[in-house]
Amino acid sequence: MSPHVLAIDQGTTSSRAIIFDDRFEIIAVAQQEFEQFFPQSGWVEHDPEEIWQTCLTTCHQALHQAGLSAGDIATIGITNQRETVIIWDRATGRPIHKAIVWQDRRTAGFCNELMEKGHTRMFADKTGLLIDAYFSATKVRWLLDNVEGAQARAEAGELAFGTIDSFLIWRLTGGKTHVTDATNASRTLLYNIHDNCWDTAILELLNIPATLLPEVLDSSDDFGVTAPGIFDVPLKIQGVAGDQQAALVGQACFEPGMIKSTYGTGCFAVLNTGEDPVISNNRLLTTIAYRLNGRTTYAIEGSIFIAGAAVQWMRDALGVIEEASMTAELAAKADPAQDVYLVPAFTGLGAPYWDPDARGAIFGITRGTTPAELSRAALESVCYQTRDLLEAMKGDWPDLAANTVLRVDGGMVANDWTMQFLADILDAPVDRPVILETTAVGAAYLAGLRAGIYPSPEEFSSTWRLDRQFLPHLSSEIRQRKYKGWKDAVRRTLTNY
Repeated sequence: MSPHVLAIDQGTTSSRAIIFDDRFEIIAVAQQEFEQFFPQSGWVEHDPEEIWQTCLTTCHQALHQAGLSAGDIATIGITNQRETVIIWDRATGRPIHKAIVWQDRRTAGFCNELMEKGHTRMFADKTGLLIDAYFSATKVRWLLDNVEGAQARAEAGELAFGTIDSFLIWRLTGGKTHVTDATNASRTLLYNIHDNCWDTAILELLNIPATLLPEVLDSSDDFGVTAPGIFDVPLKIQGVAGDQQAALVGQACFEPGMIKSTYGTGCFAVLNTGEDPVISNNRLLTTIAYRLNGRTTYAIEGSIFIAGAAVQWMRDALGVIEEASMTAELAAKADPAQDVYLVPAFTGLGAPYWDPDARGAIFGITRGTTPAELSRAALESVCYQTRDLLEAMKGDWPDLAANTVLRVDGGMVANDWTMQFLADILDAPVDRPVILETTAVGAAYLAGLRAGIYPSPEEFSSTWRLDRQFLPHLSSEIRQRKYKGWKDAVRRTLTNY
């Protein structure tokens, strides 16, 4: 039997296990959602134990569905929601608090204090990131401050910090390895992306003990072996990447200038800039795209906090749609004479605005506005935000050609209406691949590359297959009018308007 790779895709709202064969074909998929906790306005938490159990359960479900045993799996790859923080007891493996999710804004005030004290430039120069509650560092500080005895226990070496990948690896290996990869480390606001190490000056500034942190490995590396009782046989874990970097790999964007955009809960556009980091002048993020064989490839990233979550809000909070899939049909029926704009700043605005205090707003409502116009506004908001990111990227990366092709993935890209409007508003081709599970593909590829069953990046690129290309057909006049309306709506939403 040909070798198979098990990819664990641990996301913001669900955990999935996907099994691939040696030709990157999907053999089985299992998925479980888990509970979201909102203890206060702007706070978002997950139960780490529930995340662990959903990952373990879906792995076994996928094996059963595929008719395979653990012995048929050559290696495991992991991809995960980034920036989310867990601190656990090294002796018991038990978390000291619920996970603080990347969407959580509880440390916005502390971030403001750091900026007011003049630390913005240092963090940007060392980490490539902005000081924002989105990233892990201030979440770690909050836990050390607010869980009784946590600071002292961390200093004594009793506790371990990790993003979700680290926690899963710890559990999978029975506590044998405390590691992460360079992509996840680069999202913590604690990692020096130029020197490829945890930054001592930042750790001292935030009073975070170095003993708390995991060892940082390449994205394709030996992360450990599963402990007895997890599976029938021990399995190697050999690929790890944060979800957006995994999608970049899964989309085979290995050449500088290639760009992908993933549409899930949020939206994340990542541009490969090669082996030299490009510092953004347009409030985008410089990050590690992947690290292979000790060589770091960098990227510019733009992060949108709310994409698919806007559709979920319409379904779950407003009740104006029953299923997310209804939005495309409704949007197509919307009155073209109504310009309704939804600015989905439910948890603030991400790149390129970075306004944590902005809140969502709808503009242009009339007595004739129906769920059709609201649906169209929700879908269009994702596309407008993507254009915001690409406009900023063009300012940072002059080589980003006007005819750059955007490779897309994630749950929303199955919506043809949205993808067509995306091409229209960008005035650029949008390529949707045959395999939409590119995040899991990336994790599987990184593991299979280390295991020796998947080819070099160059050969892997040739396996990428196009499902459909969307070409722009909107007139320049309408395109510019609609985008101008969007920019005006955003300006009215910003707190410094």
